[in-house]
Amino acid sequence: MKLICLAPIGPLEPIVLDALAPVLEDRLNVQVCSIPPLPLPALAHVPVRGQYDSVVFLKALAAACPPSIDRFVGITSLDLCIPMLTFVFGQAQFEGRLALVSTARLDPRFYGMPADLPLLLKRAAKELLHELGHTFGLVHCSDSACAMSLSTAIQHVDLKRDAYCPDCAAQLGEL
Repeated sequence: MKLICLAPIGPLEPIVLDALAPVLEDRLNVQVCSIPPLPLPALAHVPVRGQYDSVVFLKALAAACPPSIDRFVGITSLDLCIPMLTFVFGQAQFEGRLALVSTARLDPRFYGMPADLPLLLKRAAKELLHELGHTFGLVHCSDSACAMSLSTAIQHVDLKRDAYCPDCAAQLGEL
């Protein structure tokens, strides 16, 4: 059975990890563990954008990744970006061991709405499955309800299920 380790980076409510672990165990039939929070990576902050460089976060994850685990997933509440996009919900190494998810833009409060922890956790589960799917070799899916569907806006995340479509699930096969 594959082992996925969740690693909080910077400020993150513990309930987020507690809620995501069972989703992964159920959807992917994996064992999930977590580690104490990792420090914010040096030089990750992009002051001109008020965001954090997700590539720098992935490099920090690579340096901290225990060799005994199959996938290492960083989760942060900080807003992530890459130079060519204004923001990312997450990023992953295609067919690699590392993935990263930000809850910043998954939180309804980001859009001026009231706090809604169940909605935040549902969105986070979808994006976590999406980024992990990339580590297992899945590409973006044309089924807008599939967890592997590309999300460039929060409305796209809300249209997804927290599960893979039959085609993507079949590609995953036995982990």
